[in-house]
Formats: sequence, structure tokens, C-alpha cells
Amino acid sequence: MEGRLKVEFFDSHAQYDDEKFNEDRDEVIRKVHESGVTKFISAGYSLEGSRDGLELAKQYDYIYTTAGISPNDLSKNFMSDINEINRMLEKEQELIEANRMIGNKLRRIVAVGEIGLDYHYDTDKDWQKKAFKMQIDLANKHKLPIVIHTRDAVMDTLQILKDNPVDQKGVFHCCPFNRELVKEALKLGFYISIAGPVTFKNSKNAPEIIDMIPIDRMLIETDSPYLAPEPVRGTRNDSRNVKYTAQKIAELKGLTLEEVAEATYRNAEKLYNIEE
Repeated sequence: MEGRLKVEFFDSHAQYDDEKFNEDRDEVIRKVHESGVTKFISAGYSLEGSRDGLELAKQYDYIYTTAGISPNDLSKNFMSDINEINRMLEKEQELIEANRMIGNKLRRIVAVGEIGLDYHYDTDKDWQKKAFKMQIDLANKHKLPIVIHTRDAVMDTLQILKDNPVDQKGVFHCCPFNRELVKEALKLGFYISIAGPVTFKNSKNAPEIIDMIPIDRMLIETDSPYLAPEPVRGTRNDSRNVKYTAQKIAELKGLTLEEVAEATYRNAEKLYNIEE
């Protein structure tokens, strides 16, 4: 990170394959990068989304992606979808090995995700648990971290992680402000990613949660195009707005914006094994 002349940010979770960017995707991505968000993840969440994310990561050398099936995107064919994700990861590994690269300089898929549990809707919990465990196995096979989505399923999520250890750990994306979840996630060695809701006036326990998370275990994200932070809440979100989340964290932790940006940038590079 030495030698950076301005504040730079790493948005650890966005979704630029989303249809909300169909009319101006390339323009938004260019403006995001020019604004100082010099690395970001366009995350996968379905088979199609994982494929689209990989294509974006191939097109832009500052975009990385994840590959996985989220609990809200499980189909009846989820086992074949997960097998296809495995084939994507195998092809990427073959590319790296064929070029005899050391480390991950060619790696565009940097994690398995987003995966996890979501009981908010009336979905099959058994399917979700099975898919979650299968994709943890996939991450361990390919020596990758995981990106976790959890909603209304804290205890089951934690229990699966305890029963199915993740070798390269991972991150709770857009982490709910749940004290038990954060406490146990940190004990398990996971990072916590903070998104726009930390800026919302109704996030009453945000100060306590932010205080619980050491700065060296924190990431920042936008979850674009959703969850735009204050003062742009209600608009289409993009990675330029990650600065508002970083600024709120700085205020709550008594740090400077530069310190939060630097730490979370370094943390993301470390978690995703991204080399300069």
C-alpha cells in the first residue's frame, strides 16, 4: 500500500451483472475506478451471476469475482449448478497452472460465494443446509475462502461453520448487526463486512457492533446496486458510495477515513490473496 497518493477503497461486494446496470454498466465501472475505488468484487450469487461476474473480471483487471449459489437462488437443479461452479473453478486453476504463475496473479475468482442460509422467505431449509455444506467442501477443495450470506438463520449458520471448518475462512457479507453472530464469527476466524446500513438512522446498535470488530478483521462493501447509504439512501447504489460507509466507521471508531480505507483495503487483499 506504500506509495498510494490518495485515499483508495476496496469495495468487497457489489453486483455489476445486475440488470439495474444494463444501460450504463461500462460507464459506471469506469467512473467507480476513477473515483478511487481501485479494486472491487463483482460477486456471484447464482450460476448465471457467477458466469457474468467472471466475464466482468476478465474484462477489467481491477475487478475480481466470486462463484457460488446463494440460498435465495437455489433451484431444483442446485446440485448440477454447484457442479458447474466446480468446473469453472477447475478451469481457472488449469489456466493458472498452464501459465506457471506463482500465487494468484491470474486468479479472477477469489472466493466461493455468496453462500449460506436465508430463512426470511418460505424456502426449504434442508436444501439450503445441504447446498451450504457442499459449497464449503468446494471452497476447501480449491483452497478458497467463502462469502457468507445469512438472514434470520444465525444459529444454524454458526453451527454449520463449526461442524464444517472452512480452511481459508472467509467473510460475513453485509453482516447483520447481531452481537452473537459477530462474536462467534470473529472467534471462528472470519472477517466481517460492513455495508450501507451502518449509516442508517435506525441502526441503533451499530456503534456497539462496530466497536466489537477489530479494524484488522473488517471489510467494507456497497452490495450495489442495493442498500445505498446515507446521504444517498434510496438511489441506485454503486461502489463510489463505499466512502460513506468508511466515513461512518471512522467516526464510530475514532479513526481517520484514510486509516479505515487503508486497513480495509489491506484486509480484502489478504483475505482474497490478491497480489499487487
